[in-house]
Amino acid sequence: MKRHILLATMLLAGMSAFAQTGYMKDIEVSGREVRRVGDEVRVTMRFDLSDVKMKRQHTTQLVPVLVSKDGRNELELPSVVVNGRIRNRAIRRQEALTGKPVYEHVQTTVRRKNGEAQTVSYEATAPFARWMYDSRLEVREAVTGCADCGEGGETSTLDPLVLARFVPDYRLTLQEPVPEPVKRRDEVRSARLQYRQDSYTTDPKFKDNARELADVQASIDAVKDNKDLTITGIYVTGYASPEGTVAYNLKLSERRAKTFTDYVKKQNTGIPASLWHVDWKGEDWEGLREEVQKHPRLLKIDEVLAIIDGCDGDRDACEEQLKALVPPQIYERLLNEMYGPLRRNEYRIEYNVRNFNLEEARQLLRKSPKLLSLNEMYQVAGSYGKGTAEYNEAMDIAARTYPENPVALGNAAVTKLEQNEVRAAIALLEGKQLDASAKNTLGVAYAKAGEYAKAKALLEASTNEGNTDARTNLEQLLKVMEQL
Repeated sequence: MKRHILLATMLLAGMSAFAQTGYMKDIEVSGREVRRVGDEVRVTMRFDLSDVKMKRQHTTQLVPVLVSKDGRNELELPSVVVNGRIRNRAIRRQEALTGKPVYEHVQTTVRRKNGEAQTVSYEATAPFARWMYDSRLEVREAVTGCADCGEGGETSTLDPLVLARFVPDYRLTLQEPVPEPVKRRDEVRSARLQYRQDSYTTDPKFKDNARELADVQASIDAVKDNKDLTITGIYVTGYASPEGTVAYNLKLSERRAKTFTDYVKKQNTGIPASLWHVDWKGEDWEGLREEVQKHPRLLKIDEVLAIIDGCDGDRDACEEQLKALVPPQIYERLLNEMYGPLRRNEYRIEYNVRNFNLEEARQLLRKSPKLLSLNEMYQVAGSYGKGTAEYNEAMDIAARTYPENPVALGNAAVTKLEQNEVRAAIALLEGKQLDASAKNTLGVAYAKAGEYAKAKALLEASTNEGNTDARTNLEQLLKVMEQL
């Protein structure tokens, strides 16, 4: 008769009997390993029976069982059957007579030789299931005596976390920024002066021009009066709105740029004439598109934008198309609300910045971070010690000051990941032009966020660009994805 003795059945015989009869307390289990191999889970261990004194008419069946963390799932593995001397003989005789095994689902059967050293090597495999992660391994014992009577058993939990999930160890490296032998900076501003009709004279007494020109002078003074800065060039570019002909507006933007530059030069005689540069662009259709988009409730805005986007040739004809839009209030709004900001002079003040020592850089970090190079910022951060609030703040300031620099962004993102601020790291890098190192960092951030497809694509791209950290991280990621 086939029998598969389960401890759950034996428990019905009474817990007091189990405590008296079980042999588990004398069995030493070693070499235990539970691991996933492809689509299977493999369990190996050794049972040392050397201290077991088996009653001659007893059988103990040792059943390894994987039990899920929440206890809702379990899997019995093939058992080890250990027989006493008389019991072993009886089982062999019964199996010879019936031609069938007494116990099913058995990995191995041994006869216990009391007083002798004796070990049993165990290995079993079973199909893998996700619930097995963080499961525990138990060995359940069922003891029977003569006439197959149940006499006891025990349960031994060998390890509460026998199949832990793979925990990746991603590599992230801070990059060294490219040194700046000369720190070149610039300030870009717009001067929107008011002009009398058909005039290009810069008149500080006309409308709000005095305030506008004062702002221009303040911008120049901020650089000129700073002993840490040296002006290397002032570049003025004139623009016009589309009303009138293209030729007329080109000439108008030229004259207004020149008269504006001449006026400002007279207020700044200490700046060499060679540093002043003037250019003009005429009608600013790109600027017009930006202004229209700021007015989403403009009637027929899609038609207006289509005319602007299709204006690659005759811009005078494009202007006529805008005028012809119905109702005429559309063009009136363009003329009165959106053309004005296009009539301007843009000016760029270029200057060099001297290098600063550590204490000076600390003072400037929050007040004027643009004057610091990345190297100087990182020296400040390092002086506070990695992981400190001041260090983290310095890395954030560097990223805000240089929002298009892959090194600044990547290093700030690494710092965020070290603080477990995964979404903040992604926000720093997502949608930016990244080098291989920053791609690796964003890939790791996506991996930590569980966005594995994005992580894999970025780590592969970074690996193809020669980043060794990304190659290692990709291997780690693939192991994580195997667990899904």
